[in-house]
Amino acid sequence: MGIFDRYHENDDTTYETERLWLKVLKPHQAEVALSYYWRNRNFLEEWDPDREEGFYTKKGQANLLRYEYRLFKDRDFLRLWLFKKENPEKAIGNICFSNLIYGNFKSCFLAYKLDKDELNQGYMTEAIRKGIEIMFDYYGLHRIEANIIPRNHRSLRVVEKLNFEKEGFSKRYLKINGIWEDHWHFAIYNDK
Repeated sequence: MGIFDRYHENDDTTYETERLWLKVLKPHQAEVALSYYWRNRNFLEEWDPDREEGFYTKKGQANLLRYEYRLFKDRDFLRLWLFKKENPEKAIGNICFSNLIYGNFKSCFLAYKLDKDELNQGYMTEAIRKGIEIMFDYYGLHRIEANIIPRNHRSLRVVEKLNFEKEGFSKRYLKINGIWEDHWHFAIYNDK
């Protein structure tokens, strides 16, 4: 059956959109994540933090997936890996909801990345739309924030298509590829 034990939305680790499966990976699926990162290593370098060499190993990915899965079980973090329905063995990207805060704030951060060969086909918009639904309906959050480097026009288009509101600008906000980069702040709200 491949990397998926089952395909249905009643499982809180697997979700479906029109063209995609969104899946929480477990440590034994480290090869799937590693394959994605190796294929896209040069492409993602401009947008990612500096990575230690261990990141690009099966052991490094297994350790990361183990850590992320613990956070997921505690409802503090959610990374959903994207798979096209016609090729459910190959990850084409992921969306990540981190720093989940509950109480009166009910907020989190959104990050996302897509395979260099899958750009401009609407996959990321489709996946994030489902992710927003999960965060608002299942996790009960009020606000999702995305921070984007101003020159990252593809990411800016995604949040615009999803009706995120521009909240502000921060200088030298995150260290990306060894440089403290300015970022635009966007957010989407659930006022229910």
